Order: sequence, then structure tokens, then C-alpha cells
Amino acid sequence: MAAEQILSLSTCWCSSRHTDGYEMLKEIADLGFQYAELSHGIRLSLVPGILKAVEEGVIKISSTHNFCPLPAGVNTPAPNLYQPSSPNAGERALWRRHTFASIDFAERVKAPVLITHLGSIFYFMLDPARKVEALEDSLEISFWRTNPEFQAEIGTLLGKLRKHAEKHYERIQDCLADVSARAQQAGVKFGCENREGLLELPLDEHMDAFIASVDDLGVCGGWHDTGHACIKHLEGVIDHTEFLEKNHQRLLGFHLHDVSEEGKDHQPIGSGRVDWKMVRKYVRPDHRLIIELSPKLTVEQVQESKKYIEKWLKE
Repeated sequence: MAAEQILSLSTCWCSSRHTDGYEMLKEIADLGFQYAELSHGIRLSLVPGILKAVEEGVIKISSTHNFCPLPAGVNTPAPNLYQPSSPNAGERALWRRHTFASIDFAERVKAPVLITHLGSIFYFMLDPARKVEALEDSLEISFWRTNPEFQAEIGTLLGKLRKHAEKHYERIQDCLADVSARAQQAGVKFGCENREGLLELPLDEHMDAFIASVDDLGVCGGWHDTGHACIKHLEGVIDHTEFLEKNHQRLLGFHLHDVSEEGKDHQPIGSGRVDWKMVRKYVRPDHRLIIELSPKLTVEQVQESKKYIEKWLKE
């Protein structure tokens, strides 16, 4: 039997304006989605309604996003609140604690994938990405890949990051190992997401090797975010096609959103800079496809994005 292609809408589009988790999920179901992703903005107050909607079969949950639900007292999206890469043992302990809670919740809502950010490289004093970010603000996006000064700064930054990445990877690997038994028991896999931040981990050039390094845990796979990869492509950090060619075999799914001409992500699909024809070549029927849109977008833009992906899948 062929795998079911799961198309889902992330609650990042609407969780901030709902006070009832049931109504939040009903809104998504009323747009024609059979699945929703519970993103990293799920406040504890939304949980009772979410559980009721799932129990009643209003919608199925394709995936959740660490941390879900948010820790007590946190009321805005905070996926990087605690980082497994942190040199601080107390912060890593908090990451494990709240990741355990996220695994428990994913099991409760029958979500087999927990999308996870894996932290960043820590610098005690100056941010080494500051020169790159300043140049980004001063240049037209179309020139990022071709401007010699910008590309020189990108090369210098990546050289610095490579020197410091390994000790951070060891901490991440240890944290994932600590929660892997509970994830296996719950039937939950970690979707390790490619990130848009230049200091975030894994570094794009290390993604394939990092996922391979935790393969023995039996609970880790890659998660491809089209908008993040497009931004990194525009910066010249990666070639989007080459990145997918190298990483697609270990992917559990995709976050789907576009990047505007001005460089903003989480925009309507088909409206911007993402090469959707290229991305389509790497999508398998068993991949979970999550439309992940800005809360600033209209219902009509969500519907058009859904129609675009449905047509795209038939191509």
C-alpha cells in the first residue's frame, strides 16, 4: 500500500490569536486540512481544547514542535529557550526536562514527529556574525551571492564556526541520547531542522554527517525548511539543490513556506524566491509536509498556499 501524503498546516499561523485550543484546531480543519502541526507557540491554556479536538476527531496531529506545550509562564513562541548545545549544564538539564514533556505530549496527541532545534554556537563576548548581518542590511538581496566583500565575510565567519562546532555537537549528541529511550517508547522521532541563523546548529555543511552520527539512537532524522534553506542559498552559504541532494534520504518531512523578494520567510507559497520545481524532486510520499505561514497572512493566502501545494504534488 502506498504511503499517505500528509499535508498539514502549522498552528504558528493562528495560535497567538486563539484562547481555546479546540477552536484553533477547528479553524484549521474548516480550511480543509485533515492534519495540523502543533508548533512552538502552544501555551498551556490551549492544551485542554487541543486534547478535546483530537479525542473527538476534529483533526489529526501530523507533528509537534519542541517545546510543545510551552513551559509554564512562557506565553510566546520559544523554541530556543533552552539549548542542548549550551555549555551550561543547568540549561541542558532544562532542555532535557522540557523535551521529555514534549515527547509525552506528542505521544498523547498521537504525533510521531517532534521537530527540534538543536541550539547554536555560543560566544561569550562579541557576535562573530555581526559584520555579515550589517552587510546584509546594506546590500540588495540579489547581490548577496555575488558581492566579493559579503562573500569574504561569509567565508571568514564559517571558518570561525567550524573551529568551535565539534564541542557543541558532543553536547547535542549527549542530550539526544538522554531522551532517546523515552522517544522510542513513545514512538516519536526527532526532526532535526535546518536553521536560518548563521550561528545555529548543525552547520549546513555538517547536517548530513550530524544526522548520521546519531543514527544509532534510532529516533533522529532530518527536517527540511524551504524558507531557511532559501535564505542560506541567497547568502551563498549553501546551494539549495546540492543541500537537498545530500540530505534528502534522511528527511522525515518539510516545512513549506516562501521567501519574499525582500527576504522575509513564512510567506505565501509560490509568491517568492523558493524554487518549488526543484524542491518537488526530493519529496517522497512518506514525507510529512507542513505549511508554515506567518500569522500576518490572511485566510485567503493560506487557502492559496494549500491549493498551490496540492497542485504541486500532482506534478
